[in-house]
Amino acid sequence: MAENENGTDKSEEATPERIRKSKEKGQVARSKELATASVLISAALSFLVFGDRLAFELSVMMKRAFTFERSVLFSPEYMWIHITDSFKGLAIPMFTILLMLFIISILGSSLLGGMLFSTKAMMPKWSKLSPKAGLKRMLGMQAYVELLKSIMKVTVVIGMVWWILGATFERILHLSVMPLPASVFEALDMLTWMFLLLCSSMLLIVIVDVPYQIYKHTEELKMTKQEVKDEYRNSEGKPEVKQRIRQLQYEASQRKMMGDVPDADVIVTNPTHYSVAIKYEQNGERAPYIVAKGVDFMALKIREVGREYEVPVMQSPPLCRAIYHTTEIGDEVPEELFVAIAQVLAYIYQLDQFRKGKSGRPKALPDDLRIPKGFQYND
Repeated sequence: MAENENGTDKSEEATPERIRKSKEKGQVARSKELATASVLISAALSFLVFGDRLAFELSVMMKRAFTFERSVLFSPEYMWIHITDSFKGLAIPMFTILLMLFIISILGSSLLGGMLFSTKAMMPKWSKLSPKAGLKRMLGMQAYVELLKSIMKVTVVIGMVWWILGATFERILHLSVMPLPASVFEALDMLTWMFLLLCSSMLLIVIVDVPYQIYKHTEELKMTKQEVKDEYRNSEGKPEVKQRIRQLQYEASQRKMMGDVPDADVIVTNPTHYSVAIKYEQNGERAPYIVAKGVDFMALKIREVGREYEVPVMQSPPLCRAIYHTTEIGDEVPEELFVAIAQVLAYIYQLDQFRKGKSGRPKALPDDLRIPKGFQYND
C-alpha cells in the first residue's frame, strides 16, 4: 500500500511516448519460439516441394562420382570439371531452399513486434557483464520460465517422436523388403513427413510463448504514477513556461490587432468598458468584419490609436456590447446586426462627405438602433 501511495508501484499502462522510446531502443515483444518454429516448418515444407528434385540430383551426382574412366584419374583438369558438373544440378534446388529459409527467418522474427532496426540495441551494454546482474538473470523469473519452456519442448518432441514411430513402424519394417532405389525414395519421403510433423509440434510451444511474451513486454513497459506525471510535465512543459508562452502569444496577437486598427472604417464604443473596430470592404466580397476589440484598458487603447489615425469613433453601447459578445477578431458581423451596422456605416459615409464639403451635415445617429433581443447585453 505504501508503494501505491508513493507512486513507486508500476500500475499504470505505458504511454505512447514510453512505447515510442522503447522501440527506439529495440525493446519490443519477441518470441524466439515463433521464429524457430517458422524456420523449421518452412524447411520441412521446402523439402516436401523440392525434395524429389534434390534427391534426384543427389543420385545423379553420386552415380557420376563413382562411374568414370581410369584415364581421368591422371588428369587434374578433369577433377574440377567433374566437381563443377556434379554440383551444377544441385545449385537450383539448394539455392531455392536456402533463399526461402532466409526470407522466412526474417519474417518469422518480425511476426511479433514488427520489423525494427535500432542502433541503440546494437550498442554494447556493460551492465550485462556484471556478475550480480548475471546471477539475477539466472535465478530470476525469466530463467524459470525458460526452464519450463525447455521442459515443455522436450516433452512435446519426445511425445511426437513416440507417436510418429508408432504410426509408421510397419512402413519402416517394409523398407527392408523394397528394391533399390524405391526404398531410398520411400525412406526420404517418410523422413520429410516425420520432420514436418516434428516441427509442427513446436506450434504448441508457440501458442503458449507468444501471449506470454506480449504480457511480459507490457508489464516491463508499465510505469509508476510519478513517471506518468513526470512524462506529462516534460511533454507539456512546466506550468510557468506554458504561462509565459501564452503570455507572449497573447502579446503578439494584441500587437497584430492594434496594427489593424488604423485600417478600420469605424470604432464603436461603450464609453465605460468596450470598443470594437469594424472594417467594410467596398467590393462587397464579404460582410463587415471585426479587426479589433477590447475591454477596459485595451478598449481605451483602441480608441486612442483610432483617434491618432483619424478613424471615426462612435458611441453606441447596445451595438458595441452585442458585437463584442457575439464575435471574435476576423469574424463577420452577425446577420441580425446588419441593419444597425448599415446605419452606422451610412452615417460615417455621410459625415465624411460633409467634412469634404460635398453634402450637408447628416442627422445624428439614432440612440435606438435596432438590436434583436438575443443580442442585447446589459453588462
